[in-house]
Amino acid sequence: MNDALDKDLDALVDDILASYRAERGTQRIGEQFLPSRMRIVEMLEEIRQVLFPGYFGRTALTDENVRYHLGNLLVRLGEDLIRQIESCLRYATGARQATGDGRAADIAHQFLRRIPAVRKMLVLDAQAAYDGDPAAKSIDEVIYCYPGFFAIAVYRVAHELLTLGVPLMPRIMTEYAHSVTGVDIHPGAVIGKSFFIDHGTGVVIGETTRIGDQVKIYQGVTLGALSFPKDERGRVIKGLQRHPTIEDHVTIYANATILGGGTVIGKGVTVGGNTFITSSITAGSTVTHQTHPGPARQRKPPAK
Repeated sequence: MNDALDKDLDALVDDILASYRAERGTQRIGEQFLPSRMRIVEMLEEIRQVLFPGYFGRTALTDENVRYHLGNLLVRLGEDLIRQIESCLRYATGARQATGDGRAADIAHQFLRRIPAVRKMLVLDAQAAYDGDPAAKSIDEVIYCYPGFFAIAVYRVAHELLTLGVPLMPRIMTEYAHSVTGVDIHPGAVIGKSFFIDHGTGVVIGETTRIGDQVKIYQGVTLGALSFPKDERGRVIKGLQRHPTIEDHVTIYANATILGGGTVIGKGVTVGGNTFITSSITAGSTVTHQTHPGPARQRKPPAK
């Protein structure tokens, strides 16, 4: 330690401690440890090994060893899930000690039982990416390389945990994927089958977004909130649908922005790049960006 810092150390410690006391909402002195972000990210990688055997991890899998490998992986993953879920539940309630009521173990077991269903959804997502991207050479390439698919896989895992009532952990997972890929999918969003994000970077999908089946979106797309209703004390009211609904078979091209909880993009709509939409779009329409000032223009489908 240099001489100047050595002489000033006591005063520096006092100043920093004073800031802790002044801003108590940003320190947790005397509180229980938060769940381990590092371990949750590690578990996420182990969950991917379960979902996509042979793609990730260091063990070469064969028909002879896969059962043994999977069993060991599930035991280790189950134990760590229980510990981290227990920590998340304690965080949410402010409890300092483990509840001992078995809720964390029950949630971990329910989550692991859902893995086949999550895997089925992700198989459809991978196929949608392969079918929708002429540059994709194989399903392997999608699963192993595509950042959009990685973000969707993390979202589907996190969404299951959120549905099971786990606080904090789902957001840790999706924000990790956000930091790695640039794709921000809130775990509370509801996303249907065969979802494809092409290129990925800059995509934002808000908490109350509803997306149907066979939807394809490109980089830079925002599915966001138009406004935030507040209560009589000026606080944002939570729990309302703030983000749009995207129905089946919709394609949204790069840098489009769609805002508002009352905004519904109808079935089969094509949303052109750089459009800005704050009102509902009729099914089968095409929405394009105008080069002159003015709102996006909707071209309605021909009458039958």
